[in-house]
Amino acid sequence: MFRTIISATLLTFALVGQAQAQASFDNYPSKPIRMIVPFPPAGGTDIMARLVTNKLTEQFKWNFVIENKPGAGGTIGITEAVKAAPSGYEMVMGQKDNLVIGPWLYKNLPWDPTRDLVPVAHVAYTPVLIATSVDSKFKSLKDVVDAARKAPGTINYGSPGFGTSIHLAAELFAKAAGIEIMHVAYKGSSPALLDAISGNVELLVSSVPSAIGQIKGGKLRPLAVTSAKRISLLPDVPAVAEFGYKDFDVTTWYGLLVPVGTPANVVTLFNTEINKLLANPEMQAAIKAQGAEPLAMSSEQFGKLIKTEYVQWKDIVAASGAKIE
Repeated sequence: MFRTIISATLLTFALVGQAQAQASFDNYPSKPIRMIVPFPPAGGTDIMARLVTNKLTEQFKWNFVIENKPGAGGTIGITEAVKAAPSGYEMVMGQKDNLVIGPWLYKNLPWDPTRDLVPVAHVAYTPVLIATSVDSKFKSLKDVVDAARKAPGTINYGSPGFGTSIHLAAELFAKAAGIEIMHVAYKGSSPALLDAISGNVELLVSSVPSAIGQIKGGKLRPLAVTSAKRISLLPDVPAVAEFGYKDFDVTTWYGLLVPVGTPANVVTLFNTEINKLLANPEMQAAIKAQGAEPLAMSSEQFGKLIKTEYVQWKDIVAASGAKIE
């Protein structure tokens, strides 16, 4: 009898707990959601985060607070996300740079991207862009290579940070071309962009979304993209491979993640709604207008991508010689 009473009591508590959890989820979100962006405003990651959150706000009236946490190649923002409460109100717009490359560059990071974050939704991918000021003497990528071969180490380029996929794309290109160019690391794309426009650095290596506004505004001259083929937004800009560097192909991607322990129904909700957004022609056009390509995935597919590239980039980083003590 006592056993029956205890069993009934436990069942009652379980049902009440489930009901409370469901009631809590039915009211979700009941407060603003913090979206961490590991780079400064106006960069590619920030643009993608705002596109997604703005559309979700339009559709569902959900409130988001964008919090930019730049520095250390984006790993500071990821660390912030890993340490955040798994409440469903803490998210991060991650990127290939900070998730699969940063851990091989920065010693003693307190997290593992395959273990300490839950992939929610892949958003888009984009090639790296090599550009220069419209006032530059360089009219093509060939001009850069020719000048660098004549005077090794005299040409510099700005990137959004040391150890980012953008920085390593430039180093991989330099290695393929057999040239030596000097790297100037910035805290994000925006300051690198401004210095490239003013001529303080001779080249800009950037994501397309970060630079497209200045290209359209006539302040930057695009020289090449690092994808295998030209992109639809910049059809007149050649791919690096067209200059004789066969199979050269480096892209970066953006996606939403949450701290481990975040309720599974929140992960499912955001994956479902973001994938619906990515199927919307208006959203697709908005992403493509930034020089990126939308690509929907299940959370499991996104997780597999992170795990695969995490392993791949270990050897690429080691071969590049890049290291941050």
